[in-house]
Amino acid sequence: MAKKSIHDFHKMVAEKEPITYLTAYDYLTAKMVEKAGIDMILVGDSLGMVVLGYETTIPVTLEDMIRHCQAVRRGAPNTFIVGDMTYMSYQVSDEQAVESAGRMVKEGLCDAVKLEGGGTRMASRIKAINESGILVMGHIGLTPQSMGQQGGYKAQGRNSQAAVNIVKEAKRLEEAGAFSILVEAVPSMVGKAITERAGIPILGIGAGSYTHGQLLIFADMVGLYDNFTPKFVKQYANVNEVISKAFKQYHQDVKDKSFPIDSEHTYKMKDEEVQDFLGLLEKEDI
Repeated sequence: MAKKSIHDFHKMVAEKEPITYLTAYDYLTAKMVEKAGIDMILVGDSLGMVVLGYETTIPVTLEDMIRHCQAVRRGAPNTFIVGDMTYMSYQVSDEQAVESAGRMVKEGLCDAVKLEGGGTRMASRIKAINESGILVMGHIGLTPQSMGQQGGYKAQGRNSQAAVNIVKEAKRLEEAGAFSILVEAVPSMVGKAITERAGIPILGIGAGSYTHGQLLIFADMVGLYDNFTPKFVKQYANVNEVISKAFKQYHQDVKDKSFPIDSEHTYKMKDEEVQDFLGLLEKEDI
């Protein structure tokens, strides 16, 4: 499978072929995502919650992201990978943003980076990163790194003025040089309005069916992360239940001594080697 490029994504948009986008944070998951033929992988700072156990994405460091991006690249060498810019790795200045993005691409081996915030605040950051030769994806609507300002993990753009503001911010991101925009947790009509006015691929996560493609957090869609499930998630499997059941069965098997069974789960010695072994133990008085 050949890795898709920005040209392929534009062609998919032109031909009305939806873009598939999933998160991955480790080698094994990335292997499965690539095997499934997913178009694009996001190594999201959501790993702070679903991998590292934080309550929010805020504590995730750039070093965390780089390490996980490297693992995902090893698992999915032929998939376009976007890496999240972490909280306070780009907000301070354009220079800081370029340096952080450069590390994500050079050390993390990403094809592009993603940062949160509308065009009003992020235009100069996106312009600077883009001019350094790095593809940048914007992210508007619900932006988890700004959850304090947004009052928690809540849908955005649910009144007319807020909806118009999000559409305007999307346009500013495009004008600043974003190659694509992720729109999160907005009414479908807002996703539709953004998509209809865009000249770049618009990807949605909880933004309705009108966007050019869809993203889900893999741990949500397979039921692995059970702390909470967003409204926009379709659960395709309940891996948590399967794995938990396996762990419980293992625990019980060890406790009641039904695992391991020597005839099935251990290595064997030839009979003559066993006799020699026992003889040596006796002779050497070990």
